[in-house]
Amino acid sequence: QVQLVESGGGLVQAGGSLRLSCAASGRTFSSYAMGWFRQAPGKEREFVATITANSGATYYADSVKGRFTISRDSAKNTVYLQMITLKPEDTAVYYCAATHRNPTSSSSTYPYWGQGTQVTVSS
Repeated sequence: QVQLVESGGGLVQAGGSLRLSCAASGRTFSSYAMGWFRQAPGKEREFVATITANSGATYYADSVKGRFTISRDSAKNTVYLQMITLKPEDTAVYYCAATHRNPTSSSSTYPYWGQGTQVTVSS
């Protein structure tokens, strides 16, 4: 089992940048595929990005492709989401998730979740 704690959220103006971090507990972090999801008020949770356990291959939602970058540092048991050129529609609570399965864009693939961090982008 793994425990996840997100940080790095905040208030930023449109066009600005933020880097989210997700710190994972346990000694088997490198065996987990990691994902970022987000949920805006009144909307369903949606896929943002994912990174595989071994090859580090990355996949992105079309809405963030070219603006967001997911990465992982196994030495620090941490996964990051670098966000640039933020838009008001990026406003949401961002969640980190982990799975031993092949990562997908479906939240049901991920049994482990953090508590979320709020990102607010003002226009």
